[in-house]
Amino acid sequence: MPKASAKKSEKPVEELTYEEALTELEGVVESLEGEQNPLEDSMKLFERGQALVARCGSLLESAQLKVQKLVGDSLMPFEEEDQ
Repeated sequence: MPKASAKKSEKPVEELTYEEALTELEGVVESLEGEQNPLEDSMKLFERGQALVARCGSLLESAQLKVQKLVGDSLMPFEEEDQ
């Protein structure tokens, strides 16, 4: 099934939502960790995974910038709760 997961998404990485990219990335990681793939297929999966990581990072950074614009200087870091 790793070949299906690599070819399943015909959508360019740049058009994926965060959730789509993350879900596909999880499948890529699972395929690379759990199954024996021919080297060429593994390289394609790895390259797609790298592109997905970059997409997720870009979308998270964009979301963070939007939040900062909305709240301005009142943005405070999350604090861990003591249990």
